[in-house]
Amino acid sequence: MTKENIMDRPWLNSYPDGVDADIDINKYSSVVEIFEKSVAQFGDQPSFSNFGKTLSYNEFAQATSCVAAYLQNTLGLTKGDRVAIMMPNLLQNPVSIFGVLRAGLTVVNTNPLYTARELRHQLKDSGAKAIIVVENFASTVEEVLDDTDVEHVIVTKMGDMLDFPKSLVINLVVKYLKKMVPSYSLPNAISFKTVLSEGANLSLTPASLNHDDIAFLQYTGGTTGVAKGAVLTHKNMVANMLQSAEWIKNDVVQGEEIVITALPLYHIFSLTANCLVFMEAGAKNILITNPRDFEGFVKELSSIPFTAMTGVNTLFNALINTEGFKDIDFSNLKITLGGGMSVQPAVAAQWKQITGCTLSEAFGLTETSPAACINPLNLKEYNGSIGLPIPSTYCQLMDDDGNIITNGEPGELNIKGPQVMQGYWNLPEETANVLSDDGWLKTGDIAKMDGDGFFYIVDRIKDMILVSGFNVYPNEIENVIVEHEGVLECGVIGVPDEKRGEAVKAFVVRKDDSLTEAQLAEHCKKNLTGYKTPDKIVFIKELPKTNVGKVLRRELRSL
Repeated sequence: MTKENIMDRPWLNSYPDGVDADIDINKYSSVVEIFEKSVAQFGDQPSFSNFGKTLSYNEFAQATSCVAAYLQNTLGLTKGDRVAIMMPNLLQNPVSIFGVLRAGLTVVNTNPLYTARELRHQLKDSGAKAIIVVENFASTVEEVLDDTDVEHVIVTKMGDMLDFPKSLVINLVVKYLKKMVPSYSLPNAISFKTVLSEGANLSLTPASLNHDDIAFLQYTGGTTGVAKGAVLTHKNMVANMLQSAEWIKNDVVQGEEIVITALPLYHIFSLTANCLVFMEAGAKNILITNPRDFEGFVKELSSIPFTAMTGVNTLFNALINTEGFKDIDFSNLKITLGGGMSVQPAVAAQWKQITGCTLSEAFGLTETSPAACINPLNLKEYNGSIGLPIPSTYCQLMDDDGNIITNGEPGELNIKGPQVMQGYWNLPEETANVLSDDGWLKTGDIAKMDGDGFFYIVDRIKDMILVSGFNVYPNEIENVIVEHEGVLECGVIGVPDEKRGEAVKAFVVRKDDSLTEAQLAEHCKKNLTGYKTPDKIVFIKELPKTNVGKVLRRELRSL
């Protein structure tokens, strides 16, 4: 990038001390090269841990080598073939991810909670030739298998990488006591244990990988329509790893961090931030298989001197309100990173009060691998922004006519950088709708920038409510509502209104069952101008959410 381009970035003056404005994208040719560097540097140190079992970096590398060799030799998969991975946070997940990458193949991360319809679409669209699935969801694979190009199915049990007898106990409890494994018939399926044992006797042929090779087909948009596969190359992923590593270098000690990974690794936030970035830093990664068991989650946190944690607003909010969380020793915690959805000020304030650690908000998309903006980690308090564009990243705001906005008013956030996807898999028209010829990505998010270069997300364009000609943003109203001490969480949508076009409707989950609609309405009137005040408040027991905790406003509209 030229000096002229650098001068066009007003946010550089707000950068943390010592953080470079740009990365050297040619430092590594692939994600695998970074992986190999980490193994060489941190070989005997702990890498991933789950259910009390910890793999050193050397043990992790050996397991991934077995998977890669089996895929290459026994299954005959060749460079560029796609392999779907369908499981929650288990040791088998990162082992599978890096096994696929080391074999020169492309990972298709797959939500294990997919319905048969959703899974069928993703497998057919990606052209996956193999799938690695935990047995809990094998029945869904069975239902769609004949409609896809999948030739090989590898099935794992939850305890397969644990030591005996714990592995046997967990597998028996999951299947027979908790009855979490629906019956299925996949007569040609291969056991993951077989892959590991037979792969140990096979030779891995190192794949020749470069920036242009596809590392991940990461599907997105499934909650609003047919999911699209974002094409993320090794260049995209290497760039985002280097960008993130540069951003956090002042706060991370190589080989000493312990990061809590509660969001599933099949989600882009957790995949890059936890699995990849913290691997590059030689961290110990604690995989939480079922973070929705908050009592169990808190119990596990109580036994770990963790230094970093990532999550989404709903996860942090739930932890704050779980008994025992306030009693945890947070003396080692120095990084809490929130993303995936807007962090609410009330949640950030409570998190800081309890943990002593500032909840730093970040912003990204599947299409940006995902990090685009992150707050400096040395901020003393939550500031409500999504932070500053990270190294080698440009951000600009555009109006509806495509003009650049420079006066501090809101506009659509556009992003450019080496982490921006190549496009959507086999969807040239969809790609052209969001990605310009010169590399600018339209995010679909309305944002504004302050004088120091910090960006603030106002809301999603599609979620904006138009009341009597005034723009109303659900995020703002939700932030006000959750400030009431009797509210646990809420979601806001627009509904048709004959007089004003649209009206505001709020769905609220109470923390205090005695809270009334009148009390909450009065709270809103004190803190919101008239046209922003909800016309209707509905109390519900639970908000509809995605698997990572995003509130599904689309489903609220059907309630």
